[in-house]
Amino acid sequence: MKKNISLFVLCISFSISAQKNTVEKSIFIAMDKTASILSQKSKANSISIGVIKNGKTYTRHYGEIDKGKENIANNNTIFEVASITKLFTGLLTAQAVLEGKLNPDDDIRKYLTGSYPNLEYNGTPITIKDLVSFRTGFSKDLPDTDELRKNRNDSSYLAFKKVDETYSREKFFEDLKSMKLDTLPGTKFKYSNGSLNLTAHILENVYQKSYESLLKENIFSKLDMKSSGINLSPNIAIAHGYNLKGVLMPTISDNLWGAAGMLKSTLGDLTKFIAYELNTKSKIVQESQRNLLDSPTTWNGYFWDYIQVDENGKNCWKHGGAFGTQNMLIIYPERQLGISIIVNISDENTGNALGEAIVRLSNDLLSENKKQTGIYGYKIVGNNVVFTYEHDKNLNPSLVKSVSIAGSFDEWNPNDQNYQMIQKNKNTFELSVPKSKFEKDKTYLFKFVINKTGWMEAPKKVINRENDNNENLILRI
Repeated sequence: MKKNISLFVLCISFSISAQKNTVEKSIFIAMDKTASILSQKSKANSISIGVIKNGKTYTRHYGEIDKGKENIANNNTIFEVASITKLFTGLLTAQAVLEGKLNPDDDIRKYLTGSYPNLEYNGTPITIKDLVSFRTGFSKDLPDTDELRKNRNDSSYLAFKKVDETYSREKFFEDLKSMKLDTLPGTKFKYSNGSLNLTAHILENVYQKSYESLLKENIFSKLDMKSSGINLSPNIAIAHGYNLKGVLMPTISDNLWGAAGMLKSTLGDLTKFIAYELNTKSKIVQESQRNLLDSPTTWNGYFWDYIQVDENGKNCWKHGGAFGTQNMLIIYPERQLGISIIVNISDENTGNALGEAIVRLSNDLLSENKKQTGIYGYKIVGNNVVFTYEHDKNLNPSLVKSVSIAGSFDEWNPNDQNYQMIQKNKNTFELSVPKSKFEKDKTYLFKFVINKTGWMEAPKKVINRENDNNENLILRI
């Protein structure tokens, strides 16, 4: 009897181990496929991919840092991660809010050194939550590089580099005093590095510590990110980055606080950071991802590019671009998935290639959650087409403010009032449309859209799925 029990336990252990190996293999296959396509589209010498899925970390590196030198990156290779820095500034700010050092509804001038009567619009001041949501109403960035961005060429990086090297904190505050607001704070999104450095100044004032010290004490030390920093030792090598023509690019310079884009880190450290951002029990993390302005569509939390909701729940996006490297980071907290992809090339089209890659990899790694079969999304009931969407019961339904249908029948407009679905219960949305609205035997394409921005991909196993990369649903009467 004991022998049979031992054999049974052994069989179970083998089955679990085999299942584990199958899961890991499928993740690495998806990473390899993503890297192969991204390599062709981006022309990068080096690609590094980190995945956190259900608490486990997977990393892979492809290509070589310098063409022909066979110096493959590893988890300890230090990269410039540029605007990913903003997420670290956001976490520090969220912590300050939770500790009562800052109030999201306070006028930012309460925390500034000096007088700034200009930082209001028709009597309405900029609040902390406007600042971290990129909605200050600032008419320009600090430093102002608008003209440089309008007339870019192969040598523009030299002009940007010169601005970075010569722009001082004294000049920053001088420009801040003359800043004009062109709209009501809290209303208009405008990406701004100035907002980040202003936040760093505020953090230094409320904590009476340097921005870099705050990073080390509250994030790097806590997460054991031993290879990350704003100002690393001159002896530490930073991975080379290139433009599309193969020209070696310089690293970023910054005479301000470095809060917008001066962080250097490794894939090993970034995966630790991603794991922390996936910690749904951390109050600081939750605050940093919160819908501060109660937006019905996307929101920014604390300096995210955007946070939206789709069929996989909340997903948070951040892109970082230096002169010679780019990085895309995404997290799905409700699915416990996070991804970082780093390439050592920077071109105006690199961001799009990275975006496509991270969407492709996310879809592959999340496909297990799309179990629907048969005809999905609608059924014919009498003289009506009844569209139905049911949000996964494992996800937070309170994040779903609306569900709409966008398709070839309404010019793919998620704001079309005729195709706004009606909530039947906390997870289910439905809309009945007369069949007469659709031509018989004509093929229509459509998607469900959560909160006007979360476009949902068709489940892979359903019959009415378009067979191309758009992954639309098919409607045919």
